[in-house]
Amino acid sequence: MAADTGFSFGEVMIHEEQILARAAEIGKAISEEFANEEVLVVGILKGAVLWLSDVIKHIDLDVHIDFMAVSSYGASTKSSGVVRIVKDLDTSIEGKNVIIVEDIVDSGVTLNYLKSYLLGMGPKSLRICALLDKPAGRRAEIDVDYVGFTVDDRFIVGYGLDYNQRYRNLPYITCLI
Repeated sequence: MAADTGFSFGEVMIHEEQILARAAEIGKAISEEFANEEVLVVGILKGAVLWLSDVIKHIDLDVHIDFMAVSSYGASTKSSGVVRIVKDLDTSIEGKNVIIVEDIVDSGVTLNYLKSYLLGMGPKSLRICALLDKPAGRRAEIDVDYVGFTVDDRFIVGYGLDYNQRYRNLPYITCLI
């Protein structure tokens, strides 16, 4: 039983070693795409912190980091569809190569809103990097440039992803059942 939530954990879907290997591949791809340029990596709090730290270790460029907190879940296992910016950027992104780093792309509603919001700030380029992509849950069209793993339609926890602020510290990806 997963603490006292009434849920249990499913099988380990993605092991830490797989995540680390994929982060290295994506970091290398980013380095190649933006060779000899700077990138600003925007981590979406709180879920993307672990993934962001793994990816940037493998980006062989000048990397700047900023964070945003955006919410559409609350304490539920389903997105509410209402997007709210809880913490905005501390730096200007105008004229910069920006990479949004997200834990999971599910409905796409939050990321679609965020992408539009950031494009309005005039970046040179805007890419999206997600640890997990869950296309079965899509309600808004969104392209993810760098995908760690594609998962099916389950409620995923671990490696930064949570249920009601729990299970972010699991060193692997699993699901609640």
